[in-house]
Amino acid sequence: MKQPISGYHLDDENHWVAELACGHNQHVRHNPPWVSRPWVTTAAGRERMLGYELQCRKCDAGAPPDWPEAPDGPDSAP
Repeated sequence: MKQPISGYHLDDENHWVAELACGHNQHVRHNPPWVSRPWVTTAAGRERMLGYELQCRKCDAGAPPDWPEAPDGPDSAP
């Protein structure tokens, strides 16, 4: 199932991880020649890809979310 990118964070090894709207995480490495994602190497590139839909294999498998939804309200930011 395709899910839009809603944000990013770095993992413990400094690899970029896309946060998907469904609550799952997915690595978005730029690792040529196997994976070519040069957009992930810059802040502008990552921002440009917000909303882009990635295939979420965790949704396809019925996996629970990797992170809970944030509560509503102005003080809900982490």
